[in-house]
Amino acid sequence: MRRAVYVCFFLASLAAALVVSGCGGGSSTSSNQMATASTTVSDPATCGAPQGPFSHVYLTITDVEIHQSANAAPTDAGWVDLTPSLKNNPKQVDLLGMANNQCFLATLGSATEIQPGTYQQIRVLLAANGTTVAGNQCDVAANCVMLTSDPSNTPYALQLSSESQTGIKIPSGQIAGGQFKVAAGDTKDLNIDFNACASIVVQGNGHYRLKPVLHGGEASLTSASIQGIVVDGATGAAIVGGNTVVALEQNDGTGVDRVIMETVPDATGQFVFCPVPSGTYDVVISAINGAGTAYAATAITGVQAGNSLGHVPLTAAAAPASITGQITTSTGSAGTAADLSLSALQSITVNSATVLIITPLAQQSAATATLSTAAGGSCPANTDCASYTLSVPASNPSVGTFSTSGNQTPAPPASGAVNYTVDAVAFVPGSASTLDCSPSDLQTSQTSTNAPLAVTAGNSLTAATLGFTSCQ
Repeated sequence: MRRAVYVCFFLASLAAALVVSGCGGGSSTSSNQMATASTTVSDPATCGAPQGPFSHVYLTITDVEIHQSANAAPTDAGWVDLTPSLKNNPKQVDLLGMANNQCFLATLGSATEIQPGTYQQIRVLLAANGTTVAGNQCDVAANCVMLTSDPSNTPYALQLSSESQTGIKIPSGQIAGGQFKVAAGDTKDLNIDFNACASIVVQGNGHYRLKPVLHGGEASLTSASIQGIVVDGATGAAIVGGNTVVALEQNDGTGVDRVIMETVPDATGQFVFCPVPSGTYDVVISAINGAGTAYAATAITGVQAGNSLGHVPLTAAAAPASITGQITTSTGSAGTAADLSLSALQSITVNSATVLIITPLAQQSAATATLSTAAGGSCPANTDCASYTLSVPASNPSVGTFSTSGNQTPAPPASGAVNYTVDAVAFVPGSASTLDCSPSDLQTSQTSTNAPLAVTAGNSLTAATLGFTSCQ
């Protein structure tokens, strides 16, 4: 609720964001003039209090670097330091905090000697837990979470893997346009969206681990936003109580929309994504009100950075449904752990083509679910496993193409069977973007009895098991 008050507050999901921001745009005909960049942090969250499980998520950032090679290793030459002052003065940022400069949570630093070129990789380095941090909010750790359910705000250390040594990698596939290009004399703004809510894994032992999910893209302090107002389609008023999750999605080239950013509206239904790199997006909204009534997912397609959607009406669809299931991971001969990103997909038609959108999990205060596999008695032989439950609308989506008229008028949900596809992507544990297993993305649209995964209100279905093999 509070985040949409700040017109440019930006999280994407533990999901937080780093932004390289300049004071103005300069150019030069001199081929040897260096470029300039500044770095800030931004973030709009779905998992924050009061609806979400976390009141604070603190990360301590020690450096941000870029490289012209998409395949450069952390120890290779050619890395450019965007925040040289952070090495001796790390900055701790609350990813669920209030923006102090429209879209941005904090300024991390700037660099003035950037070689012109095309950069295809970004790395964000975090302080190891135990590092001395000025004004540390995490007690003895450098990175931590605090729970909404704990009024004393006890810090729980956020466990890291290699982020403090090698950095969190943002590859070209997760940079808007595939690259960050600077010309001689440029002053550039680079936004890095760290989806905090999709990046926290709750361990079985009650500990919390970082599985970073990030995107990047050129932005600026005056960057375009995408905004709108979510309303009940029957009353025209804000949806009362419960949770509403708004996802900014973009086709990954395979016919599946992937979440780029996610946020929650304020008490009046207003939401905003900012800063938004140039491009075309689908805005997908799901909600459940305080009485337990779920709303059909509503997708507004063809939205551009800078567009205002006006009112976006949602259609009430009775009680939600549940999809349960199990995911296994194996080397082929033995069980092994993996991090998983889990999504509930529904089919829509965009420009005569079929697209699978991610239906946000409103009851779970997130667009997607994050979990990890582990050894256990319920796992099939020679596998690690994880069980899940997804609460989803028992309705087909309501879909409309973006209208410039001021308000949106999506078509009512189609009647008939409400079919879902469960999608899981496997990652190397603790990595930001290193895919695991072969293949690394599995889907099922079948139940455990090989029937279509067609849900009905108030009922639960068990999906077919997703079994990953050839995992590390």
